[in-house]
Amino acid sequence: MTALDKTENSQADISLTALLVALDAAPDLPLVFHYEGRPVRPGYHVTEVKAGQFSALDCGANPEAWSEIFVQLWDVDEGGRNHMRAGKFAAIIRKVSEHVGLNGSARLTFEVSDGIRPMQLFCADAPIFDQDAIRVDLQPRPASCKPRDRWLAEKQAATSGCCGPSLSKACYP
Repeated sequence: MTALDKTENSQADISLTALLVALDAAPDLPLVFHYEGRPVRPGYHVTEVKAGQFSALDCGANPEAWSEIFVQLWDVDEGGRNHMRAGKFAAIIRKVSEHVGLNGSARLTFEVSDGIRPMQLFCADAPIFDQDAIRVDLQPRPASCKPRDRWLAEKQAATSGCCGPSLSKACYP
């Protein structure tokens, strides 16, 4: 696989359904998550999958509500193992969904830790396929100001078109 550059067309924050559909296309390929400029180690585990419903007030006192799915990855290398196959990852997620009832369109967040460093939050780009593996790049999930985000989206909508400037999409709604 060659080095990958982000383009304006790259979409962060893939939905769980879109991720599973992509993985179903090549279930026997290894699934390799990349974060902080490197791949997860071959022995990584999916240690937890959880779903939450959240209600909040943003910094502008606007009510907010959303669903979110958290996939926890333990980035370890355990004796001679290979990266998990895409089909196995999909099977784990589907098994959780049978018991928990995951919303496939919910916001998807990856929690990643090596068991020593604190857990970090990431959103996922769309999978990239090559003949040897499926690569999913994880981007840090930054804090945001939702009133400002809405204002920027409105400004972009008002100025976009064939010649207007575009704002890059970050991994938050």
